Amino acid sequence: MNLNYQHLRYFWMVAREKSLARASEKLLLAPSTVSAQIKSLENWLGYPLFDKQGRGRVLTLRGQVVKEYADEIFAIGEEMVDAARSETGLRHAYRFRIGVSSHLPKLIASELLLPTLNIPDFPVHLIVKEGPGHRLVADLSVHHLDLVLVDRPVGLSLDVHAESILIGESSISLMAAPTIAAEALKDFPNSLNGMPMLLPEVGSTMRNQLEIWFQKSDIHPRIHGEFGDSALLKAFGQAGAGIFAVPTSVKNAVESKYRVVTIAELPEIMEPIYAVIMPNRMNNPAVQSILEAARSLE
Repeated sequence: MNLNYQHLRYFWMVAREKSLARASEKLLLAPSTVSAQIKSLENWLGYPLFDKQGRGRVLTLRGQVVKEYADEIFAIGEEMVDAARSETGLRHAYRFRIGVSSHLPKLIASELLLPTLNIPDFPVHLIVKEGPGHRLVADLSVHHLDLVLVDRPVGLSLDVHAESILIGESSISLMAAPTIAAEALKDFPNSLNGMPMLLPEVGSTMRNQLEIWFQKSDIHPRIHGEFGDSALLKAFGQAGAGIFAVPTSVKNAVESKYRVVTIAELPEIMEPIYAVIMPNRMNNPAVQSILEAARSLE
């Protein structure tokens, strides 16, 4: 038995209105009819979508999930109708939902994403969500995102049937405000001992590799701060709070934007970028534009 979209629409209207009576008025149907159709949907799914609360109805946890999907289904349906009725017949912009790990430099992310806005005959409405990589991959797994940019592949321990494609990697460069950089350049890398350091948060690929490099080089900097957001880390570095690391591929842009100085490149440390994609999205023109942009940056 296939999903009955009419039943789904009745459920969606009640979920939006938070009232069976108000939803029934908008649907021009008797409340008993709407209630019966929702009951049919619940029976088909095998679990309740609402809990009664006084005179109203509150979504169950599974009901919240179904509503999120219904929001997307009916939004796309409205876009389809608008496109079919338009004079040109051209489709509206494709809602391309991207997740960007907070660890990744925004300069790299923007270079990869900008080409999606200029695909011939395929207008894109870009929706970018930033956050911890594991949460973004979880959103990808339930189809709330089309693609995720992260600094590591999806682990085998995660039950996510997605492809992790290495789309780029760069060595790391240490940078700082001019006064701190001048001190660090004296007898580098020994000069880093005791100097203020700004690091990405624990768990990021760059943080892990920097700690390994410190240990191998017998370097003991003074950790002044740990940051989950790469842009905020650079802002603190610009203010002279400490030395920080960036992918060498964006070194020149960071120097120009934040008025900082490069201390040294660490070629033994590589910062990777992975595109995590569900197989059914692989041939999407917007996804392909990102993969092509990555090849042009190599």
